[in-house]
Amino acid sequence: MSSVEPVRKRVMVAASQERAFQVFTEGIDRWWPRQHHIGKSPLARAVLEPRPGGRWYAVCQDGSQCDTGKVLIWDPPRRLVLAWQITAQWQFDPSFVTEVEVTFTAEAPRRTRVDFEHRDLERYGPKAEEIRKMIGAPEGWGLTLEKFAETAAEPNP
Repeated sequence: MSSVEPVRKRVMVAASQERAFQVFTEGIDRWWPRQHHIGKSPLARAVLEPRPGGRWYAVCQDGSQCDTGKVLIWDPPRRLVLAWQITAQWQFDPSFVTEVEVTFTAEAPRRTRVDFEHRDLERYGPKAEEIRKMIGAPEGWGLTLEKFAETAAEPNP
């Protein structure tokens, strides 16, 4: 199948490179949109384990867990690559992988450019363009990154 254009986004964050990386990763539960969840029960907590091979998952209000993917590259505070293992049917499949790469570039002591790319979307087959439109929409990765940028800009708790 032919290549499908990745979803690319950029946000400027009013935070240091180190803080931006930490909030994106270990602080994911503070900003992940609650409606972006595939579990059977509402989202209680989003988790990204801070290491290569770490799980990316959700803990549901009923105590069950729901995987999203895993950490492929962990290079703080510069780069993170995640396996997004959610199929076109919005279900986790350990044999299905698209990649999410996030880079954090310091532009000033409290200003970081965050570049985001969700790629390998052709792996969705006939649904690739439809999925690309959904995740690339303002209420998809756009909303998610906006919430991240707002949270990272908050003063340290």
